[in-house]
Amino acid sequence: MKNEFTLTIYSEDQIRLISKLSSMFLRKQIQILSLNMSICEIENMYRHTIVVNDTLDQVINLSAQIEKIIEVYKCCYHLNEEIIFRQTALFKIPTALFMDMELMLRQNDLKISEIQKEYTILQATGTDDEIVSLTERLKQFGLIEFVTSSRIALEKSNEGFCREI
Repeated sequence: MKNEFTLTIYSEDQIRLISKLSSMFLRKQIQILSLNMSICEIENMYRHTIVVNDTLDQVINLSAQIEKIIEVYKCCYHLNEEIIFRQTALFKIPTALFMDMELMLRQNDLKISEIQKEYTILQATGTDDEIVSLTERLKQFGLIEFVTSSRIALEKSNEGFCREI
C-alpha cells in the first residue's frame, strides 16, 4: 500500500546530489511531490527534504540505495504521523476584495505581506491540506495567483532526524 513518506538526506554537496537523485528517481519511476534544500544544524551540511508517495518496501530500498550509491551522510524516511511539517504560500488577491475578508484572515492566521492599489499579497503557513483548502476558499475572492513552498519538516522526537551524524 502506498503512503506519503518524507525523506531527509544530509550531504555536503548539493549541486551534484540533485543530478544524481533525479536520475535515480527517474530510473525507478518515483514521482517527487516536494523537494526542499537548505542549510541545517550541522556545519557545512545541507538538509534535503523530499516527499514521495510509495510503498514502505520501495522507500526502504530507495533510502538504502541513496546512502550506498550517492555520496550522502544519511538518508532517513518518515511517515507524516512521525513528523511536524509545514509549507508557506503567498496569495495575490484584488485589493478591493481584500476589505471583505477580515474573518477569513483571522480564522486562517493570514499575514499581510504587501498592499498595493491593485492587489494585496497574503501569506499563510500550514500543512499541505490546509494550504489546498485555503487556496480553494480564496478562489471565491478572485485569487489572481499563488505560489507554495516545498515542505519543511522536523521529527516529533526530542532528537534530530539522523542521530548518527
